[in-house]
Amino acid sequence: MICIREEVSAPKIQSGEDALKYWWTKIAPMPWCDQEREVCVVLCLNTRYRVVGFALVSLGTLNESIAHPRDVFAPAIALNAFAVLLLHNHPSGDPSPGRADKELTQRLSDAAELLQIRFLDHVIVGNEENYFAFAINGPLAY
Repeated sequence: MICIREEVSAPKIQSGEDALKYWWTKIAPMPWCDQEREVCVVLCLNTRYRVVGFALVSLGTLNESIAHPRDVFAPAIALNAFAVLLLHNHPSGDPSPGRADKELTQRLSDAAELLQIRFLDHVIVGNEENYFAFAINGPLAY
């Protein structure tokens, strides 16, 4: 888990595009981020949707990554986050969600409601410009 001090200059995440930019500027350069494997990361946000920290949830294989709600929300609870956003990549470059992505998003949405932590979105990163944001294509919203 990487904690970022709450600062006015901390990145504000208000859209899937903001999340994609954060992925390429902050997450992709991390030494553990292997673009040839699925990498799943949770962004923890304050009430102004500014990033207060992020955590690696899982390193997967070429075509799958295992993420459990407990692994997604543990950093959010530790950082006293108001909201979370899940990001993961598809090494193929095609950000289209699979059945497992849809099921995970629903489980996270249910868990967030129980924990009273806002689950803003699940963004799948394809290549530098392509992404899929469940908030645009489903019930989640910023």
